[in-house]
Amino acid sequence: MIVGAGEVGFRIATHLAHENKDVVVIDNDPEAIRRVAERVDVQVITGSGSNPVLLEEAGIKQADILLAVTNHDETNLVACLMASLLAPTIKKLARVRDAGFDGFHDSFRDFPPNIDTIISPEIEVVKTIEQLMSVPGAVDINEFANGRVKFVGIHLDEETGLTDIPLSELSKVNKDKPLIAAIVRDEKLIIPRGGDQLKKDDLIYFISEDNNLSKTLAFFKKQEEPIKRALIVGGGRVGSRLAESLEKKSIHTKIVEKNAEQCKRLAENLDKAIVLHGDGSDHAFLNEVNAGNMDIIITLTGDEETNILTSLLAKRMGVKKIITKINKFSYFPLMAAIGLKQLISPRLSAINSILRHIRRGKVISAVSIIGDQAEVMEAVALETSDIVGKPLDRLSIPKGVLITGIIRDDQVIIPRGDSVIEPGDKIIIFAMRQAIPKIEKILSVKLEFF
Repeated sequence: MIVGAGEVGFRIATHLAHENKDVVVIDNDPEAIRRVAERVDVQVITGSGSNPVLLEEAGIKQADILLAVTNHDETNLVACLMASLLAPTIKKLARVRDAGFDGFHDSFRDFPPNIDTIISPEIEVVKTIEQLMSVPGAVDINEFANGRVKFVGIHLDEETGLTDIPLSELSKVNKDKPLIAAIVRDEKLIIPRGGDQLKKDDLIYFISEDNNLSKTLAFFKKQEEPIKRALIVGGGRVGSRLAESLEKKSIHTKIVEKNAEQCKRLAENLDKAIVLHGDGSDHAFLNEVNAGNMDIIITLTGDEETNILTSLLAKRMGVKKIITKINKFSYFPLMAAIGLKQLISPRLSAINSILRHIRRGKVISAVSIIGDQAEVMEAVALETSDIVGKPLDRLSIPKGVLITGIIRDDQVIIPRGDSVIEPGDKIIIFAMRQAIPKIEKILSVKLEFF
C-alpha cells in the first residue's frame, strides 16, 4: 500500500507493478491519482492516506507493507500510526524530510508509530554528494558488503586510451583491469561481452573493492584532486545540511541564497561557512564571489532551470567539478548532452532508499540503477541453489545477468570464470529488469517483500 501518488509514489508503484506485485495507491489529489491509474496497472483510491476508515477499506489488514511517501511529513507519520493501530504486524516505511525530526528517527521506530524505516531524502542526497566529491569522475556510486565493495559509474574520456579495444584485450593494456558490469551508450544499457569495445563518452559501471578504488580510477585516468574550496548555490534543506557537513571536514565553504530571511537563518546556524545573499544564476554575481576559483560548485536551489543555468555558467568559468540537483526525471537524459554529468535528485534518492529496504529474506539489499533498466542486489547463496559448487563459466547464467562480486567471510572476491560460489557466500548480482524472474530461480530465493 502506497500513500502518496506524487513522483516518488508513482515511480515506486511503477517499479513494483513491473514485478507483478499487488499495489494499492492512495492520494487525495484526483489529478495525481488519475495519472497513476492511466499509466500503471495498480489499484487507486482517492482520499487521505492518514484516514483510518479509508485505510481499512483499502485493505490495510491484508497488506504486507505500507509506504508513506506524500510531500507532507505529518501525513506520513499519521498514516504509519493508523497502520500500526489497524495492522500491528505490517512493515512501515515513511518519507520524513524536515530536519526538525532528525533526532527522533529512533523514537519513531521504537515507539508508536513504530516505523521500521525512516527515509530522509535530504540526508541521502548529502551522502550521495559527499561520495561524488570523494570519487573523481563518478556519476553514480552504490555500496555493498558494508561499504567494502563499490559499484561505480563513470564517463569514459578519450584520453584514457581504452576506446575501440575489445574488452578481452584490456588485460594486455593493464593486467589489473576492473570488472566492467555494464555500459550505457545512447541511453541503451549493454551487458558487455569480451568482443565489445568501449567508446568515448560511454557511461561505464564497474565494481571495485574499496581499498582498490584509487587504482581502478587511475586505470580510467580519473585522478584524485583534493577539494578545498566549495560553493553551494541554494541554501534550502539540502544546501544547509551539506554546508554543515562540509564545515566539519574543514572545506572552505561559501553558500549562496537568494532569500534574505533564509540567509539570516543560515548565518545563525553555520559556524565557518560564508553566507552570501544573491542570485547564483547571475554571471556577474558569480564573478564577484570568485566562483571560477572554486574546486567544486553544487547547485541545490528548488528550481531545476536555475540549477542547470548556474551549472553551465560554472562550466564556462572553468570549474572542473560541478554537481547539479535535478528533480524532473525527464531532464536526466538531456544533461549529458549539455555537458552536465554529475547529477543528484532527492526523489531518486528516496526511491532507491525505499527499494533498498523493501526486499527481505536472503536478498540483503537491492538498488535500482539507470532508471528502471537494471538492478544490483546483494544476496546469500543457499546450499540448495544451483549456483553453488560449480565454476562460474560452467553455470547457465541467463542473458542480462552478471555475477560481479563474491563476499566470503572477510574476503572480497572479484569473480573470474573459474571462481566457485560456496554455500553462505554473499553474492553481488547485476541484472537487467527482464532477467530478475530468472534470477529468482537461480538463487532459489523469492525476491519479494516476504
